[in-house]
Amino acid sequence: MYPNTQLYIDGEWRDGKAGQLPVTNPATEQTIGAVARADRGDLDAALAAAERGFQQWRRAGAFERSKLMRRAAALLRERNESIARAMTMEQGKPLAESRAEAAGGADTIEWFAEEGRRSYGRVIPSRAANVSQIVVKEPVGPVAAFSPWNFPINQAVRKVSVALASGCSVILKGPEETPASCAALVAAFADAGLPAGALNLVFGAPAEISAYLIPHPAIKKISFTGSTAVGKQLAALAGSHMKRATMELGGHAPAIVFADADVERAVQILSAAKFRNAGQVCVSPTRFLVHESVYARFVDGFAEAARNIKVGDGLEDGVTMGPLANSRRLEAMEALTADAVSRGAKVVCGGARIGNRGYFFEPTVLTDVPLDARIMNEEPFGPLAAVSAFRDYDGAVKEANRLPYGLAAYAYTKSAKTMADIGRDIESGMVSINHHGLALPELPFGGVKDSGYGSEGGTEAMEAYLNAKLITQMA
Repeated sequence: MYPNTQLYIDGEWRDGKAGQLPVTNPATEQTIGAVARADRGDLDAALAAAERGFQQWRRAGAFERSKLMRRAAALLRERNESIARAMTMEQGKPLAESRAEAAGGADTIEWFAEEGRRSYGRVIPSRAANVSQIVVKEPVGPVAAFSPWNFPINQAVRKVSVALASGCSVILKGPEETPASCAALVAAFADAGLPAGALNLVFGAPAEISAYLIPHPAIKKISFTGSTAVGKQLAALAGSHMKRATMELGGHAPAIVFADADVERAVQILSAAKFRNAGQVCVSPTRFLVHESVYARFVDGFAEAARNIKVGDGLEDGVTMGPLANSRRLEAMEALTADAVSRGAKVVCGGARIGNRGYFFEPTVLTDVPLDARIMNEEPFGPLAAVSAFRDYDGAVKEANRLPYGLAAYAYTKSAKTMADIGRDIESGMVSINHHGLALPELPFGGVKDSGYGSEGGTEAMEAYLNAKLITQMA
């Protein structure tokens, strides 16, 4: 059974004053439940609760905060199966991926629970014997966090965990399309004993909520994951009010396969990464740049891997790729494919919707795609792979860096020199060579250029939630 989702404000689950929104199963196109919608009164209640909750939570102490967070992680693990089923019903990804996401969420909570105990300050040697100079780290205050639908736990848990570990309170604006699994994350913290107001959950009209929360004096920090276009608007709004912001925005990740690469291994890893979550992943490889000497072998292997993917309802056994999340993504895939073909691209496999019920689209491989095709310039965010050949290192790097995005990049080579050169020359916040080694909680996660700024992983993530205060005194 799929649960209806309420707001969580000041330690209580409650209906939204603005009514409800329907939740649709993307595999069946049927309404499976509803999510509460907040109005301004609900937001005011959440803001007041976050201010009170911050004053209590910041004084809980790093060790007590860590213990409570670890209890929340244990609860998330205990509830994995029910959470995963709700996630698959509302988002569409295969059940195995949903289970892994919920389990990974527990790992993230635990990692930040431990990291929060190590937010060290420092003593600075003074110029006079009777002067002491110390730097202490203090939580910035209530945080407004905006989380997307493609990973309803993975994205929310990063924001919530780092904020709580730092001693901040949070208002989480969850995704209306995938609310139940996000609410299950909040429930784990609530049931672990989190003080009222330390974590609040709201849903509703995204533009209205962000426009109200971000400028509000109670909010001291924002964290947003979403499109570059929306991210720029929210960053500008935050900047006009001198609010700290972490922005994890769109990408268009290049994947470079050099002549000396293990082609079969590259095909195996890159095809799995491309079609995970139906390609609806911000760090999904999108532009495949393959050396001309191994191009044909790579295309043949990649197309075979795509054809072997079983597409269907994520709750069914054996399914390895579910539907797209909504009709908008389905229409986007059709438009991007048609545009590429009209400009001379070839469809090696896929390229069309599957059936007429559910938002299913074939895993698609395109070749001979010109640079002016939309898919070579716009993040596809779906199961489309555009494969191009390159002749030399400089040409591959030039194409990899051509776009204004810089979130993730991938490369495959056996050369130590090429590995070092790629790590230096690619303009990206994250570069993964010969494997797909991103998004672990202990690693920084974030981009450069139009892909945003700040980190949602590693020790770097903590910095944006802490103020460094200098205390100097003379005896």
